[in-house]
Amino acid sequence: MPGDEASPQSPPAPHTPHTPHIPDPAQPALARAERFVWLTARVLEQRRFAFHFLGGDADPVDTALGSYLNPDGGYGHALDPDLRGPLSQPLHTAHALRVLDSLGRCAGQRIERLCRHLTGVSTPEGALPVVFPSPGDYPAAPYHPVHADPPGELLATGPVVGLLHRNRIWHAWLFRATDFCWDRVENLHRSHPYEVQSAVAFLDGVPDRARAAAAADRLGRLVREERLVVLDPRRRTDFPPAQGYAPGEQLFPHDFARRPESLARGWFTDEEMRRSLDFLAAAQQQDGGWPVRREAWAPGSSLERRPIATLEALLTLRAYGRLPAQLSRPGPVPPR
Repeated sequence: MPGDEASPQSPPAPHTPHTPHIPDPAQPALARAERFVWLTARVLEQRRFAFHFLGGDADPVDTALGSYLNPDGGYGHALDPDLRGPLSQPLHTAHALRVLDSLGRCAGQRIERLCRHLTGVSTPEGALPVVFPSPGDYPAAPYHPVHADPPGELLATGPVVGLLHRNRIWHAWLFRATDFCWDRVENLHRSHPYEVQSAVAFLDGVPDRARAAAAADRLGRLVREERLVVLDPRRRTDFPPAQGYAPGEQLFPHDFARRPESLARGWFTDEEMRRSLDFLAAAQQQDGGWPVRREAWAPGSSLERRPIATLEALLTLRAYGRLPAQLSRPGPVPPR
């Protein structure tokens, strides 16, 4: 028939045994990571990789992110892989803002609509819960329990407020939310690593830099006193995971100071930071991706989380001069 690859009279093609591709450990880290992304990542992470490391355009990233946008102005559809289902959730909002910030597109009517959405779903004090209760029984990671009347938390509010301030967004909701974050950050006496990460995200973006520096200095002392960070990867057993964390779910200096300009960078000596970055670089696995240290609670979530962790690792290493700006060849090339 016209258009057939082979007619019934054609002899069968000889069978060639398939030899699985084994990544070359001598191949540069960025090239190995690229292959991992094309093989495993969602469209959003593929396009983000192309934008950050292959000279790609921002528009395809923006388009991919738009598929997670809901009519209420929030983001859903498992944008953060820990929360499944279509509903808008604060963790998805923070994820979306990180993507938009990296594109230089955290502005405009989309952000105005998002702030109106946040106004409608925040607590009376202007804070965001980690997870909103939903009418549908959509799955969520067990470390994000769903409450009927969830309290506002720094964990969810800090990154959103910090990124909006970083991009000079002004909205009435931000006044209350900023006051909430200041109160929580300046009165933290006990904490856990992920909450500290959220505090850093707030302090790195908030406009009052002198107040932020003072708060960061106190928070850095707390982190060291409470042993919330593994200061030497060779002695991980000396820094047990926080209560409720999975075995091996520990954070390192690079997890708090993802970029050298972060206020958290001042918490660590040059030697501590060097060891942390060495550990991060060495954590790249044979398939080119980085591991996820959180509890593996669902196959889909675990699969989607690794490319995100890989992008975060690559961006941190590049920020500290450990990687080239991009691959030497132009344009994305998927694996054969």
